[in-house]
Amino acid sequence: MTLDAAKILQEYRDELKGTVLVFQPGEEGLALGTSEYQSRLCLGRVGFFEAVIAGKGGHAAIPHHSVDPILAASNVIVSLQHILSPEADPLDSQVVTVAKFQGGKAFNVIPDSPTIGGTFRAFVRESLYKLRQRIEEVIVSQAAVQRCNTTVNFLNSETPVTPPTINNEDLHDDFTKVAAHMLGPQNVKEMAPLMGSEDLAFYQELIPGYLFFLGLKNDTLGQTAPEHNPKYTVNEEACP
Repeated sequence: MTLDAAKILQEYRDELKGTVLVFQPGEEGLALGTSEYQSRLCLGRVGFFEAVIAGKGGHAAIPHHSVDPILAASNVIVSLQHILSPEADPLDSQVVTVAKFQGGKAFNVIPDSPTIGGTFRAFVRESLYKLRQRIEEVIVSQAAVQRCNTTVNFLNSETPVTPPTINNEDLHDDFTKVAAHMLGPQNVKEMAPLMGSEDLAFYQELIPGYLFFLGLKNDTLGQTAPEHNPKYTVNEEACP
């Protein structure tokens, strides 16, 4: 698909000025021959966090000689899920997910310092940074309750906060016309904004950009695995 698009652009190079082709395939699971779009705000902001919770390791048979960081980390994870319901405006979408928990390697040994990590997401900039502040406060305070120390890292240098994906209005008009012509207007539908994120948003801060979803899924071929799944299969029929 990328090569075909580049070939077409090359044929019209004398009529185009400053055209840059940026292509990033995904695997979002739409049905073959369909497309979904959002005219403006498409995807949200996302930040990453990681915390090392330090206690005192020891033998599982004598836990009173240890300071159990697994217990502390578990309380931290539960407490992080309590931030949004009582504190966030229900009309201001926000998400906190802990997707990483790495602890000990033995069944009978309490480790010294497990690591937890995850993401926090919002559409509104102020909400995202307030969420970041509360994440740090909750991790530090809940670890302290269990007599543990903690270091919280928001990984700014490795994975900076991704801005929201906001589609260009002029490109939206072009997309809807072309997509309806190629797929049929009944197969081109507007979608609700998603809390996912894409690094395309960094490009969009510099040049006009447009993100849309193109269906590849074909149930008749058994290609039913959801996105971000090791069994996902690319449907080559959808590629021109």
